[in-house]
Amino acid sequence: MSSEKKKKIKPQRPRGFEDLSGNDLAELNRLRNSIQKTYGLYGFDALETGIIEYSDVIGSFLPDQDRPNEGVFSFQDDDNKWVSLRYDLTSGLARYVAENYDSLPKPFRRYQSGWVFRNEKPGPGRFRQFFQIDADTIGSENALSDAEMCMMFADAIESTGIDRGDYVIRLNNRKILDGIIDSLDIAGNKSGSDINLAIMRSIDKLDRLGLEGVQQLLGGGRKDESGDFTKGAGLDNSSIKKILLFLEYGINSKHLSRKKSLENLSNQFDSNVIFSEAIDELDQISSIIDVAGYDEKRIIIDPSVVRGLGYYTGPVYEADLTFNIETDSSLEKFGSVGGGGRYDDLITRLKGARVPSTGISVGVSRLSSALKYLKKQNGNKEQLAVVVLVMDKEKRSLYYKIASQLREAGIPSECYAGDGGMKAQLKYADKRKARIALILGEDEEASNSITIKDLLIGKEASGEISDNEEWRSGKVSQKTVSLDNFISEIKSLI
Repeated sequence: MSSEKKKKIKPQRPRGFEDLSGNDLAELNRLRNSIQKTYGLYGFDALETGIIEYSDVIGSFLPDQDRPNEGVFSFQDDDNKWVSLRYDLTSGLARYVAENYDSLPKPFRRYQSGWVFRNEKPGPGRFRQFFQIDADTIGSENALSDAEMCMMFADAIESTGIDRGDYVIRLNNRKILDGIIDSLDIAGNKSGSDINLAIMRSIDKLDRLGLEGVQQLLGGGRKDESGDFTKGAGLDNSSIKKILLFLEYGINSKHLSRKKSLENLSNQFDSNVIFSEAIDELDQISSIIDVAGYDEKRIIIDPSVVRGLGYYTGPVYEADLTFNIETDSSLEKFGSVGGGGRYDDLITRLKGARVPSTGISVGVSRLSSALKYLKKQNGNKEQLAVVVLVMDKEKRSLYYKIASQLREAGIPSECYAGDGGMKAQLKYADKRKARIALILGEDEEASNSITIKDLLIGKEASGEISDNEEWRSGKVSQKTVSLDNFISEIKSLI
């Protein structure tokens, strides 16, 4: 045996990753179920794809093809092929559709939820692993599929507990900005080019950085508060001024009706073929939404929405929470909890033919944070309700029987499985956030009864309770009932 002392490994999480347990995990599951139920009501079917894809399948996100690990987490498998943890759920969908295209119904409508991974700089509220819930329609290019996405987006947000008036779905068309930029005659600009993506990603940060920050990113670049520098798009001052003028219009037009917003866009900006096509598409979507009864309290047209990913080709949508939150220095709008849009060319690189597609994605982590702020977490009905205390270790089977009876009645319960005494068991029940602790001692057993301790009412500090006598002194928070009807008593409490 080596005489060298083994080095102790420090237990720590990688930056940008988080552990979930208890109420946080329960809330994630609740949100997922609520949103997926909404998608199901619209006729979308579930699909699961793997968390690892070949890196060339996710190729549109990989700036370094020789060692593709910038922006995604990648490694080489046993066949020396590069594989990557999925950056989003759309790339796996695109691969699935390309592989199974002939056997799929057209349009193909699916929803999917799962973890996605991004090898980016983590920060407050910005994780490298996060949970998304997507819905996509593949094989339809008419306005109905885009309008449906906006309406379903609104319904999904409301299903989680966000009230109408606390959110808005912002609708735009990437072609509007494409038309504006096309009129500037910027060298090298075309859809999907480096300069075009740099411009779009700069504008996509409008909500977070404001006009000044976007101006810097459209120009030479921007240094953030930590000192990190982001290279800019390198546009000249004249081009930057025209783009900012358009964005300022977008900011100031959010209060307008959808019809008025489209009229003003047509009148105030030079029109070209791309721009006019975008206005027509938005007008068709807006007409469908109008008839369906979704007014501007739920869905607005916001010309400043572009979405940062390069594969969007037409209408884009963003779900914004409109209430303010308190920060260290001021009140700030909570902001986006999801987005999406039309991506008619994404599957082309895998299929070899154009496949019109549109979809939405909800960021569950941010949505959960919003609900916590609003104090609207519904909790989980399956959260632990009862801990059965073990008063006599020789009679564990009796206590397990009681816990089993409670579970059969649909009451989440457990029997204390440790070796601690009364004090330790009450501490355990507190940490488990149980509503009730049950005690079955000699006196209760002799009288065919059981004592119900309501921990929510009692709130006695478990560290101050040291024996059975102290336990029984909490008369307000406990009562002894017959074993014949203790389950109904507990149901009345919870």
